[in-house]
Amino acid sequence: MAYAGSIAGSAMLAAVLTAGLAGGAVAQEAETESEAEERAALSTVLFGSLEAGPAKTFVSLGMKKALTGALAGSGFRMLLKVGGAQEQAQRQRPHGLAYKSESQALIGYEWRLGDSFLSVYAGSDYEGEQREEPRATVTTHRYGARLQGDLWMTPMPGMMLHASAYASTLDRRVWGRAAPGWLLPRGWLSQDVYAGPEVEAYRARDYTKLRLGLHLTGLRLFGVVWRLSGGWQRTSDRPSEAYATLGVHWLR
Repeated sequence: MAYAGSIAGSAMLAAVLTAGLAGGAVAQEAETESEAEERAALSTVLFGSLEAGPAKTFVSLGMKKALTGALAGSGFRMLLKVGGAQEQAQRQRPHGLAYKSESQALIGYEWRLGDSFLSVYAGSDYEGEQREEPRATVTTHRYGARLQGDLWMTPMPGMMLHASAYASTLDRRVWGRAAPGWLLPRGWLSQDVYAGPEVEAYRARDYTKLRLGLHLTGLRLFGVVWRLSGGWQRTSDRPSEAYATLGVHWLR
């Protein structure tokens, strides 16, 4: 670094550098406050998921909208979701194919306290199915009601807990998932990423499913937050097999 040849020149240079650093700090502070205000004003979450297994593939898209206030605080919420699946129509060969579609339109309330939230929703539940059988293709449409709850909390520093559950009048369905996670060491990660076990259970009439696996939650890439999970599942109509799930959500 070259220094000025006189005391006056050095003093002037120091004054310029000090002013520049102060101005940069003010600008950075203003930008941080602006980003904080922008985050506080967010009112929509777009989300999606992809589940894959040997006998079934399921894709879903949805939106959660703050009807009062913003997502940073408590308030009423609207939850819309659509999904579609392709699966084996029957266990024995020839398996055939079954195509299913579903949608939910729910209204609820979300309580927020710090980094934790609890929400409860109620609304409509729809399922359509097109099943290829040996002699014909059968199409059905069914409507019902759904009650759903979601919980996200940080019970202690470096730990999170995500739990979701719903009950539907369609086939008397009951589903639940619990996934605790622990913050991974920063290392090469410059973001908060949690890893831990997950357990998921589902029942509908005489059909049951149980999943045990691991999840990685909080990866940020391309402006969205990702969740990866996978493990082993056992169902009442098939032998045990592997499963994998990819989930994303995007704050707007």
